[in-house]
Amino acid sequence: MSSKNEENLIEENNYYACLNISKEATLEDITSAYRRLSRLYHPDKHTDNEQKRKADLLFNKIKKAYEVLSDPHRRAIYDTVGIKGLKTDGWEIVQRTKTPQEIRDEYERLASEENQRRLQARTNAKGNITVNINATDIFTTYDSEYDDYVNSSFFPNIETSGMSISQSIEAPLTSRDTLTLNGNLVTQNGTGSGSFIVSCKRLLMTNGWIEGELAAGNGPIATVKLFRTITKTIFGNFATQFKLTSSGIRIGFITSVGMPLDVHTQGFLTWNIGLISAMTTTIVRNTDKSHSGFVVSLGISSSFISMNHTWKINKEDLKLRIYCKVGTVNSVMECSAEKKVSEQSSLSAAVSIGVPSGVILKIKIIRAHQTYLFPIHLCEEPRLIPSVYATVTPFIVWFAIKKLIVEPFMKEQKEKQIEKQKIINKKKMEENKQEAKAAVDLMRAAYERIQREEEGRNGLIILKALYGKDADTVAKSTTNTFIQLSDVIDVTVPLQCLVKDSQLILHNMSKSQLSGFYDPCVGEDKLLFIQYLYHSHLFETTINDKENLRIPKQSHRINIT
Repeated sequence: MSSKNEENLIEENNYYACLNISKEATLEDITSAYRRLSRLYHPDKHTDNEQKRKADLLFNKIKKAYEVLSDPHRRAIYDTVGIKGLKTDGWEIVQRTKTPQEIRDEYERLASEENQRRLQARTNAKGNITVNINATDIFTTYDSEYDDYVNSSFFPNIETSGMSISQSIEAPLTSRDTLTLNGNLVTQNGTGSGSFIVSCKRLLMTNGWIEGELAAGNGPIATVKLFRTITKTIFGNFATQFKLTSSGIRIGFITSVGMPLDVHTQGFLTWNIGLISAMTTTIVRNTDKSHSGFVVSLGISSSFISMNHTWKINKEDLKLRIYCKVGTVNSVMECSAEKKVSEQSSLSAAVSIGVPSGVILKIKIIRAHQTYLFPIHLCEEPRLIPSVYATVTPFIVWFAIKKLIVEPFMKEQKEKQIEKQKIINKKKMEENKQEAKAAVDLMRAAYERIQREEEGRNGLIILKALYGKDADTVAKSTTNTFIQLSDVIDVTVPLQCLVKDSQLILHNMSKSQLSGFYDPCVGEDKLLFIQYLYHSHLFETTINDKENLRIPKQSHRINIT
């Protein structure tokens, strides 16, 4: 379910939907729709006191929509910020001297200033925890003449060989200056080290930024970084490092130049000299469906070639990645899968086979801005059996957890949230329901008149229309129990009243805002089922809540044999 504030779960009045017009409607369209609905709801057209009271409420609603949308200035405010903008007294953007575009520009300026104020109070905390696990005893048997050193236990010896923890806090000082504090602790095989980094970045208008960094830990290091756009298509990074060692100050330089090769591809050339000497060429291609990278690095201490490709399966929130590296120091082949399990969480598993690293299974959990990584060392050499286990086991465990824990939990949470939201919005839901019933009651005479007119011209006649959860399933049921269901409502009368010249047009906005409609299942997906006659032929269609619709349409026709 999409994240919404509970108090805003029921959508505010949509003035376009109230008049059943598109957001691109002209003043003529707005006036025509208003006059059409006025003939249904104007209080003077009703003599019964109760009918007059209902009509007065509904007429005031469509009148308010007309008053806003027919005024270019008020319409611009409404289009930009919604009803809340119309309720704000003394706001700069309501000045009558401004054009609609100036109103929108003014709001953008005010919104930018508000974002800057929020920026001052925001800290962007990020953390990473890595726990290295040595599980080589599962697949490797060590033979030794010294029995005391041989593990005689039935269970394999699994131990934590290392751990690292890093945490950073980003604190904006001004709209152009940002201070970042970063701490890092590392322990490996009983020895540990740590570092603390302070950096400050300043934006240089629109063409770059400069950053100063101080690090304390394994020798003090001072770094100055500069990013700048050189031309419209070329940009560069430049960094200078000063490291204090026992033999004096060592200086390093890093220069990187990048440029787009095509719409989706960028190339980088990086030159390191001093602390690390290497020349690196990188090509990166990124599209909606994939991400690829190719790197060639030539250095004094090591050289390598690496390639990676990621498939993005957006419908499943899934990423599949393959990575290959061949170098003078080490070579690695890695396959991984990352699955988004909730709005803020992702889970990934990777199998790495390399020399001299062996076989490593990497489990990673990402929760908001926190990352937890668990590399499990299975074997010190590339071997088949550990590789198979490392590949198959995560999938089996994931599917078991998904079916037994994740899916039942998510389903229960969604049901609880929906029930909670219904309780919170119960009063508003009941008001909308009563308003819809009143509208349908007032439409009866018009419904009968329009239906007679359409029958006379052999035109468009709505036989059945249902709106709500699983409306199409309920409509095709052999029983007529939908009237008792709380999540499906009959909207035959309102839709027939929207028929004009043997046509019905609905726009891409929630149908719950149409006159005579209401939301019968807040927080859940809704469908609109329509069965209709046109030129004495039977038609049927089902659309999503915010889908466009124009009928009659030949593809909706039902061929009766």
